[in-house]
Amino acid sequence: MSAFPQTFLVSSDSPGTVLAELRRQLPGQSWSEVRRLLRARYVAVNGVLCLDEGRRLTNGETISVSTRPFSAPPTENDVAIKYTDRQLVIVEKPSGMTTLRRTSDRSWPASRRLRQPALDECVPRLIARHAAKRSRTRLRQRLPRLWPVHRIDRDTSGLLVFARTETAQQALIQQFAEHKAVRKYLCLVPGTLVDQTVQSQLIRDRGDGRRGSSPDTTIGQPATTHIRTLRQLGAFTELECTLETGRTHQIRIHLAELGHPVCGDIRYRGPFGQPETADFSGAPRLALHAAVLRVCHPESDDLLDFETSWPADMQRFLNRLRADSS
Repeated sequence: MSAFPQTFLVSSDSPGTVLAELRRQLPGQSWSEVRRLLRARYVAVNGVLCLDEGRRLTNGETISVSTRPFSAPPTENDVAIKYTDRQLVIVEKPSGMTTLRRTSDRSWPASRRLRQPALDECVPRLIARHAAKRSRTRLRQRLPRLWPVHRIDRDTSGLLVFARTETAQQALIQQFAEHKAVRKYLCLVPGTLVDQTVQSQLIRDRGDGRRGSSPDTTIGQPATTHIRTLRQLGAFTELECTLETGRTHQIRIHLAELGHPVCGDIRYRGPFGQPETADFSGAPRLALHAAVLRVCHPESDDLLDFETSWPADMQRFLNRLRADSS
C-alpha cells in the first residue's frame, strides 16, 4: 500500500494523534487512505506496530510507514498458562504484547483495547474460560483479579508470574528483591563473547533520552547480569543471561554497552556516544526470551520450576542461521 518506506520525526510542541500527524506528513493522502494505512498494519510508532488512530503522540517520537504490513499483533490465544492455583499464575507471554496496560489507557472501550491486548487483560479471561469449562455450567465466570509481580519487555517473549492475592504478591516481590527468584533469558547477539558478569549503575537518561549505565556509583540502580555462551551460529552467538537484579531493559543495555546489541533490538544499538552497531541479522523481532523462571510458592514454599525453549518464529530463524553456518 505504501510505495516506499518513510519515517517522520514528531517535532511539534503540541502533537496530536497518530492519524492527524500522518495526514499532515502525507499531504497527498486522504483521511480515509491514512486510516487504511493504519488498519492494514503499515504504520509503526517508535518501531512498534500502531493500530490505534487515536494514539496521542509526544515530541521526539517517530512514525514509520512500511512498504509491507507488519505482523498481526498477538492475541490471548497466543498466551499459554503454564500453572495456576488460588495464589498465583505462571504464563508464557508472546512477543509484541505488553505485560501491563498503562493506567491512562484502562478507560478505553473494550473494542479499542482488543486491537492490541495487554497480558494482564488476557490472563484473567483465559482463567475464567478454563474455570467455565471445568464447572460445566452456563454461568458466566467472574474475571479473577491479578496483582503484578514483575514484567518483561513488550517485544520479549517468555515466562512471568502474576499473583492472585495481595498477600502472594508481597511474598513474591520479596523473593525477587532478595534475589531468590531465578530468571534466565536466551538471546542472540552478533560476534563472540566470553562468559562474564556485568555490573553497572543504570539510570533513566544516559544523555540522549534512553536508559543506560553511569560511571557515578552514587546514582541510579545497581544492575548485575551473568552471561554464558551457549553456542556459536556463524557470525552470531546464542547466550544465556541470568538476572541477579531485574532493572528495566537491563540485559539489552548491558549487551549493547559491551558492543554486542541483541539482534532485532531497535533501541539499544551500542555504547552511548559511539556510532550505532548495524543489525545485519535479519531477526524477525527482538531476539530475547525469558526461558527459565523459578520461584517458591508463597503459601506452601514448594519450588515452582518452569522452562521454555525459543518460540516457533525464533526457532525457525535460528535453524536458518545454523544451516547457513554449516
